[in-house]
Amino acid sequence: MPLQNRVTPLGEVIATPERGLVYANRGCIHDPNGRIRNRCPTRRWIACRLDFRDRRRRPLMAPGKFTELFFLDEATALAAGHRPCGECRYRDYEHLTAMWAELHPGQQGADAIDEQLDAERRDPRTKQRRFHEAPTDDLPDGTFVLHENEPHLVLGPVLLRWSPAGYTARVSRPAGARATVITPPSLVELLATDRTPLVPFLHPSATAPPDRRPSTAT
Repeated sequence: MPLQNRVTPLGEVIATPERGLVYANRGCIHDPNGRIRNRCPTRRWIACRLDFRDRRRRPLMAPGKFTELFFLDEATALAAGHRPCGECRYRDYEHLTAMWAELHPGQQGADAIDEQLDAERRDPRTKQRRFHEAPTDDLPDGTFVLHENEPHLVLGPVLLRWSPAGYTARVSRPAGARATVITPPSLVELLATDRTPLVPFLHPSATAPPDRRPSTAT
C-alpha cells in the first residue's frame, strides 16, 4: 500500500503509487501509524532535492520524525506553498531572498519569508486554503490555476491538467480572462524571474507528445 506522502498543487497530502521528482518537508504531520493528522504544524514549508550528500531517508515516515513528502515537480511544490530549501538548494534560496528584498522590503530571513507565505496560502482565521485572482495573460509559466475546479499548469498558450502521474489534458489559455490562482502571489513573482532551479521545474509529461502523456482517466 502506498504511503500518504505525495502532495497535490492544492497542498493536499494523498496516497498514490506514482513517484515525485521533488522532496519536501513541513515538519511531522503523521501519527505512529503513518496517517496524516496535523497538516500544518509549522510555517516552514520547504522543497528539497531528492539526493543531497548521500543522505538516506529510510524508513520513511518514522514515528516522531518529520514527514517526508514528495511533489511531481517544482511547479507543483510552489503551488502548494513550499519554498526552496536554504541548505540543499542554497543557490535557489539565495535567488528567492534577493527577489524577496525587492518584493517585500523589510522582510528579512527565513522566518519572515515563511510567515508571509503562510498568510498567502491559508486564511489565518479559518485555516482554509487561500486563492487569489489575476489576469490569465499576466501569469508566468509554472503558475497553477483552477480550471473547471481542477488544478492546471500554465505553460505558454495552454493549460495542462495536473495528475499524480503527470500532466494530461490540455486546453487553450483563456485570453483576456481572469483566473483563480493557486500558487501564492509571492511565488508567482518568483516564477516570473529568470532562474534555473536545482530541482526539476516541470515533469517530462508537460512537454511530452500526446501518445506519451499519462491517461486522463480518474
